[in-house]
Amino acid sequence: MPELPEVDVVRAGLAPAVIGARVTSVEVRDVRALTRHVGTSADFETQLTGSVISEAARRGKFLWLPISDDRAVVGHLGMSGQILLREAGAQAERHERVRIMIDHPVHGELAVVFADQRTFGSLAIDHMVPTIDGAPAGWGTTLSMIPSQVAHIARDPLDDAFDAGAFRAALAKKASAIKRVLLDQTVVSGIGNIYADESLWATRLHPEQPANTLSARKVTELLGAVRAVLLKALAEGGTSFDAQYVNVNGQAGYFAHSLNAYGRQGKPCDRCGNAIVRESFMNRGSHFCPRCQRLR
Repeated sequence: MPELPEVDVVRAGLAPAVIGARVTSVEVRDVRALTRHVGTSADFETQLTGSVISEAARRGKFLWLPISDDRAVVGHLGMSGQILLREAGAQAERHERVRIMIDHPVHGELAVVFADQRTFGSLAIDHMVPTIDGAPAGWGTTLSMIPSQVAHIARDPLDDAFDAGAFRAALAKKASAIKRVLLDQTVVSGIGNIYADESLWATRLHPEQPANTLSARKVTELLGAVRAVLLKALAEGGTSFDAQYVNVNGQAGYFAHSLNAYGRQGKPCDRCGNAIVRESFMNRGSHFCPRCQRLR
């Protein structure tokens, strides 16, 4: 599933093309792309057509494009969703679900295409609610308003309003495995399986280490590692193992070449030379070095 870096690469690519653009038409080609939308596909098309997009924002793994003071188009990429920019009149993409035609004052007519092979991703028009802390809702927005469907999602570690003290306090109360806590989007958002494994490797923490056994110093070290890993992945366009995780131009990221743990089972640890192992974890896998990352 796309994580924070992959989603923000899409947001950053969309921003210059959609901010200030007017939606001229909308075509929903597959209603399964609107599973989060309260209303019909015709309602989605009607509400969106004629609106002007003011921002391109993200919190965690959610994207949204405000279209009025109290409404926004919310997107979640699911397992295989893509949001692509195409020239007006471009042929349909494989697995295309929704096409939004826009007219930008500088770039002219463009197509914003939502394609999704597995149909777990979605678009929706949602009403906005005030943020609990009164700060801007996420990256790419100055507004302290957030779609109601995203309001329960915690801030991510790169957010200026992220509360490191509250994060430390939350971990101190949880006996769950530290990896499970990192994946809990109500505690900290944007981190998935890949970047959790990489951050834990960087701090020599076993994925099953109970969160409440970490010292304040170790939590600070972990938070620093998470931020460093996310920023490096952002700089490298995210992690792409196949053609599904791409930016708005269809280009893959190359952070996969920088991975130290995830997907490297059987290969030597870059730190000690011991073989990286993979163990089952929450219907997926944890990748770690059993020598460097001992359960304590």
